Amino acid sequence: MDEIIKHINDTNASYRQLTAGDAKNTDLFLDNEHYQLFENLGEHITVRYHKENLAKAILFIASILPRKFDQSSIHEIIRYSKEFVFNQLAILDALFTENGHSVDTITQVWNARKDVPQKNGKIDTRFYFNGLLKDVSYTDHTGNIRKTKFTIRNYFAGGYSDLHVKKANDNIFDITITNTNTPYDDGKEEGLEEKFTIPKPTIPLQQIFYGAPGTGKSHIIKETTSDKDVIRTTFHPDTDYSTFVGAYKPTTISVPVTTVIGTKAVIVEGIDGKPMTEDKIVYEFVSQAFLQAYIAAWKKYFETQDGETVKNEYLVIEEINRGNCAQIFGDLFQLLDRGQSGFSEYPIKADADMKKQLQKAFAGDVMPHEETINRLFNGENIVSKVLNGDVLLLPNNLYILATMNTSDQSLFPIDSAFKRRWDWTYIPISDAKMGWTIKVDGDSYDWWQFLGRINDKIGVTTNSEDKKLGYFFCKAKSGVISADTFVGKVVFYLWYDVFKDFEFNDPIFNDVDGRKLSFDKFYSVDSQGKDLIAEDKVALFLKNLGLVPINAECKIDKI
Repeated sequence: MDEIIKHINDTNASYRQLTAGDAKNTDLFLDNEHYQLFENLGEHITVRYHKENLAKAILFIASILPRKFDQSSIHEIIRYSKEFVFNQLAILDALFTENGHSVDTITQVWNARKDVPQKNGKIDTRFYFNGLLKDVSYTDHTGNIRKTKFTIRNYFAGGYSDLHVKKANDNIFDITITNTNTPYDDGKEEGLEEKFTIPKPTIPLQQIFYGAPGTGKSHIIKETTSDKDVIRTTFHPDTDYSTFVGAYKPTTISVPVTTVIGTKAVIVEGIDGKPMTEDKIVYEFVSQAFLQAYIAAWKKYFETQDGETVKNEYLVIEEINRGNCAQIFGDLFQLLDRGQSGFSEYPIKADADMKKQLQKAFAGDVMPHEETINRLFNGENIVSKVLNGDVLLLPNNLYILATMNTSDQSLFPIDSAFKRRWDWTYIPISDAKMGWTIKVDGDSYDWWQFLGRINDKIGVTTNSEDKKLGYFFCKAKSGVISADTFVGKVVFYLWYDVFKDFEFNDPIFNDVDGRKLSFDKFYSVDSQGKDLIAEDKVALFLKNLGLVPINAECKIDKI
């Protein structure tokens, strides 16, 4: 026997059916009938790989994605992408390089094993190899140097691949892979399915909704998180790391009044015989929005049993650009790099104060899915470190959603490194179909028609989308925007935030006498010195924009 052909089932393949279980090892199993080829060769054999063959094998796998990828430390769903193909070929380029030169073949030594004792005391009579892993450093599609582990199992697609092992004249075994177009099931995968799998994120884990003021960004987040667990915060210029994450703060507690008698402290009692108390200021660590959401998200994992779906936790940040994000996030910035599984790729060390708080929060908690999560981190006992507060690591059920008014982006510019860790969703200005009207001087004007006219003027004058008004720029009461609200919110914004640098040269700013319609003209004073809205000026401004009262349009239709 100089050659064997082994059809690879899901047990031996790293790329396998989505319903298949994890073999939890990097061994390669062969049937007993194949043992004859390796008899009398000792405990090690040398195998030879051919670069062209492995390249064809990984490209075949790419063509049948998505599939579940299982290795001893990784457990995830792989979907097709050009980045997947680029990275896999880059791994082969790095693997088939010796002394700086590209080679067509490389060799590896496998450990040969037979009749291996199992944990339950039984003997595994199959013949198998281990020692299949080889460290590889390669340049990925982003230009970064990454490390991975090569194993021949990564080039098998369960049910599709045939492994050819042929002994060459130099006593090295040539390894080649062929693939069939029709998979088959040999029944050896039954009962291997895991009871719990890591859930995949349903929407982007970190998402910023941006657009002009009043476009409904917060409303979209409210709908997205309806009936979900949400912790909400708003950034502002005074927001910092401690107010976002947590810090020690003074708090008042009630303690017994004591006195010293001799060498002992004695509790003082009142005339009623009860211990007297007094308020005392102490310092306690107080968790803020981020840490509250972080702890709640992990606890949802602890509470999830086999067959259940892990619930999501949402941290909502309103007006994210009104705070200094670099200062507020600090070293949490690194946690925003999420892997394909949705967990942070790069855990960070928690400081001593936060560690104590996490230990207190997670005291008594047990992670029922510890092994499944640890496999995502090359077998490192990451769950234990999270529970002990040694590291901070965002779980994949923690979503961070934020809003940003583009007209306010000059408050604290967000750097590009921070930006690229978020998904950005633009919310355009659109008719919300609410039928709102502006009530001025006894007439009603269509709010959406006003927005269309004024936004056209803003675009032409400022050459910017940032300053335009969204449908919800101000709120109507019972579908009506009063003259007070219109002047106090809309006119004030237009005069002082939009057009103030453009000298009000457009005819829409003309008064009846041809002079400028300055902001103060929208107010008048009654006989008692009280400010009133000059509704005739509001009506003039709307007329200058070309708006016609709704009731006037109805009269025209009747005529």
